[in-house]
Amino acid sequence: MVLCAFSIFGIVVLIATELIRQSQEAWHAFGLKFFFKADIDPSTNLPWYWDPVNGHFSALPFVYGTLVTSLMALVLAVPLAVGVAIFLTEMCPKSLRGGLAFVTELLAAIPSVIYGLWAIFILVPILRQYVNPGLNKALGWTGFFTDTNPTGLGYFASSVILAIMILPIISSLTREVMSAVPHSQREAVLALGATRWEMIRTGVLRNARIGIVGAIILGLGRALGETMAVQMVIGNTPEISRSLLANGTSMAAVIASEYAEAANDLHRSALTEIGLALFIVTIIVNTLARLLVWAVTRGAPARAH
Repeated sequence: MVLCAFSIFGIVVLIATELIRQSQEAWHAFGLKFFFKADIDPSTNLPWYWDPVNGHFSALPFVYGTLVTSLMALVLAVPLAVGVAIFLTEMCPKSLRGGLAFVTELLAAIPSVIYGLWAIFILVPILRQYVNPGLNKALGWTGFFTDTNPTGLGYFASSVILAIMILPIISSLTREVMSAVPHSQREAVLALGATRWEMIRTGVLRNARIGIVGAIILGLGRALGETMAVQMVIGNTPEISRSLLANGTSMAAVIASEYAEAANDLHRSALTEIGLALFIVTIIVNTLARLLVWAVTRGAPARAH
């Protein structure tokens, strides 16, 4: 049993070791500037981000695309996920609670490629015909919703599909954290004359806020590493654009798109270096999230008694 348990750590160490070994060539060639700087094209005086044929490699557009889509997904998913958790925990009738919770968690079981296909055939046409033009008309003056992309693909489409994918994770963990708040807290707030919403806001959410932050960070970890669905709708263009409606790409998407057809060893090593960075960030984010959730739920059985 001890061997089985420690084999998990061994697998993680083996993955990290292989990623480090395979990315050595890129590390020696570019160093840390690989993630922060790009060569300048002398003919246009513009950044030359990613051109494996001519030997130009910079992960900056992939880091940018990953951060933009993940953070935008959190903006869209967190209010809905927390609202679902509050309803299921505090307001939903017992006869409906089990079914609604099952349907919500069922979203996490749908394969990523199915989300991508649904986005291509259903979501992207809706965004292209209705949502993107409306955002451009209302918020185009900000520069963040300039409609320069007639395909409907891009950062915003990826953010919407990521928001749907991380919603069940955030919602289920938020429900777990809220359920860990002792009933005596609810009863005490109600006894002081608070309304039902005031009880939820001050007696439940305030005590569960650290765990909710952990659930949000765990959802962020899932969004950072998502591959297929993002690759299918982000546009796969290694550029940086201020507009959220423009095409882009992400760290996971570029690995899935180019690794099997890498132009040379340096190209493959650069992709592996991106994978190593994504692996490290995901481990850190997930560990932090689990610690925050554990900090809230560890005393739940004792408080319940």
